[in-house]
Amino acid sequence: MTKSSLNPSQSSKDGDNAKSAAPKRSLTPRRRAREYALQGVYQSLVVRRAGSLPNSAAIAKQLAEDPAFKRCQLDLFNGIFQGVLERTDELEAIITPALDRPINELSPVEHAALLIGAYELAADLSVPYKVAINEAVELAKTFGGTDGHKYVNGVLDLLAQKLRVAETKAD
Repeated sequence: MTKSSLNPSQSSKDGDNAKSAAPKRSLTPRRRAREYALQGVYQSLVVRRAGSLPNSAAIAKQLAEDPAFKRCQLDLFNGIFQGVLERTDELEAIITPALDRPINELSPVEHAALLIGAYELAADLSVPYKVAINEAVELAKTFGGTDGHKYVNGVLDLLAQKLRVAETKAD
């Protein structure tokens, strides 16, 4: 899965300075780390769905070959990517009751975004629950289908109410 983006400073074939269809995104090192983690988790899910065992080291190595990877927050990428892969079964057990369909019917992008959001909600209490949800929703908006982010938002909101009771009640 790769992102395609147009350089907004490039002009169109006509010579006019029309803006690209995709708005320019501000990628902080943390957002970039989550995007690479999503790509890695996505690859892992696709390999699993094909009946093979994913090789997390090979996936991480392939992601690290992208020149932009050096601008991501490496410790966050490693924490999320390895954390999700090590706890996939546990995270899916947490997610499944909040779904309206079997987990294997989710698109791999929404599935990966839900795993990342659930991981941050369950395992990284330093990330506020609203940030965990928002970041997963942004991943789904960037890489997923048209309304996939709405589904991710709804599921993670339900999970936050169970996993972060004190934090959600404080709001």
